[in-house]
Amino acid sequence: MDHPTPTQPPPPYRRIVAEIRRRIDRGELTEGDRVPSTRRITKEWGVAMATATKVLTTLRQEGVVRAVPGVGTVVAATGVRTDGGTAPRMDGGTAPRMDDGTAPRTHTGTGPSNDRRHPPATHDHPSDRSPTHLSTHLSTPPSPQPPSLNRTRIIRAGIRIADAEGLRALSMRRIAADFGVSSMALYRHVANKDELVMLMADATFADIELPDPAPRHWRARMEAGARLQWKLYQRHPWVAQYLSLTRPQPMPHAMVVIEWTMGTVTQFDPLTKLRLALTLVNHVRGTAVALEEDLEAEQHTGMDQEQWMASHEPEYERIIGSGAFPMYAGITDIDDAGMLTLDAMFEFGLARLLDGFELFNEGRKGGPAR
Repeated sequence: MDHPTPTQPPPPYRRIVAEIRRRIDRGELTEGDRVPSTRRITKEWGVAMATATKVLTTLRQEGVVRAVPGVGTVVAATGVRTDGGTAPRMDGGTAPRMDDGTAPRTHTGTGPSNDRRHPPATHDHPSDRSPTHLSTHLSTPPSPQPPSLNRTRIIRAGIRIADAEGLRALSMRRIAADFGVSSMALYRHVANKDELVMLMADATFADIELPDPAPRHWRARMEAGARLQWKLYQRHPWVAQYLSLTRPQPMPHAMVVIEWTMGTVTQFDPLTKLRLALTLVNHVRGTAVALEEDLEAEQHTGMDQEQWMASHEPEYERIIGSGAFPMYAGITDIDDAGMLTLDAMFEFGLARLLDGFELFNEGRKGGPAR
């Protein structure tokens, strides 16, 4: 465990641990509430994923939080405010709160509401109110109203949640809570969650800026298109898991990117051209699926890829040392080879795939690739 010296500030992960503890002490987070995920920590505090992972690992080791399958990391003990009072609960102790410590705005009608848009009712008779009371009441500025809803705002809110916590954390209720409205208000703009996720995925493709001027050679254009998709999946890891080649969704903006990628591949008939496009898409998407899987595994285990490999290194050495796997035994240093990084696998696979397309083109035309 790292401990700061009198002249050395605490390491970043320790400062974040202390801040999350303070939120729990103040009652902003109480038992069962979801604490910031690793991705939320990286965005909020501007630290690396390894640091964010160490934060949650430390909190788990100290018994402050616990991992709940399908939910995430939640507070393990009831929070107590620094003034000694018990933290108020609006969800009956069952529903996780938002990562920023807030809960969905609800009002049961049996007590005062915490929603500023619904001030607590008073029961005094108008004649009992003094002029001063009336003046103060009338001069109170109106409470701010939630921002107006529209389809674009809902889609962008969904993307922010999925980027920060993964697609599993997304729900209509969660988005509604961010806007301070009921879930039913969202259904005036989107039919259901399935339609929303499709619109979200297509919107991420709409954000891609296609190079202008575009590469003119067909191989260079396909390579550029593949890299654009790879960067998209790195920004939005959940998109790769959502997309399907066997049950594709009608996503016009995604189709624009694929059309651009294949724009100079004119030497094949339309069906062959489509098959080449889908083969390329499948390589990029298939590799990118592991991006979201790795983030989820990191949050669940508290270890990044390097730490995971280090923890299993003795067992791998025993298996490889048995002599039953000569291919693996010939690799002297996996880390130096870089064979297990997703970027390396994407680059190697892309180059070999395009090499194959070159040979396929030569074989079809009986001459050099154009």
